[in-house]
Amino acid sequence: MERELPSQPRVVVGVDDAPASRWALAWAIGDARLRRMALVAVHVSRAPVHPFSETLPVHHAARVGEEERGIELVERAFEDVAGGVPPDVETALVTRLGEPGHHLVELAREGDLLVLGRGRRSLLARMLLPSTSIYCARYSKATVVIVQAPSPPEEGDVPAERPRRFWR
Repeated sequence: MERELPSQPRVVVGVDDAPASRWALAWAIGDARLRRMALVAVHVSRAPVHPFSETLPVHHAARVGEEERGIELVERAFEDVAGGVPPDVETALVTRLGEPGHHLVELAREGDLLVLGRGRRSLLARMLLPSTSIYCARYSKATVVIVQAPSPPEEGDVPAERPRRFWR
């Protein structure tokens, strides 16, 4: 589900449910405003893809449902981050099904800026699912920016007083 994408250089941002993705979206909105570039928000679902989904009604319905869910997810992310899609930035919402790294690299052309969030993943998740940010950094022709969500401060994480040295 996508319309005609802007042809000029643009900021392409990957969006999903992760908090790091929200930080990446906020950074991408600000950078698109600063550089006066179009913003392309992309959600790629890892749902199984059948090569001939149009011929099988059940697979076609599942694909359409997954694309609609992706658009809702991106709109909800814009609502959380910026109170909705910013009116002062040309914005396109794109959903795809398949491997996120592959589709993000395919969408981000040379001259574009590809923005991704870097979240914390468990050991099991790292072993089972490939890292999208590493894949994009390795294969993308666009400039890749990886935004990490700040870690929340802990109770005892107050800077200690500097120890005095004996020669001062």
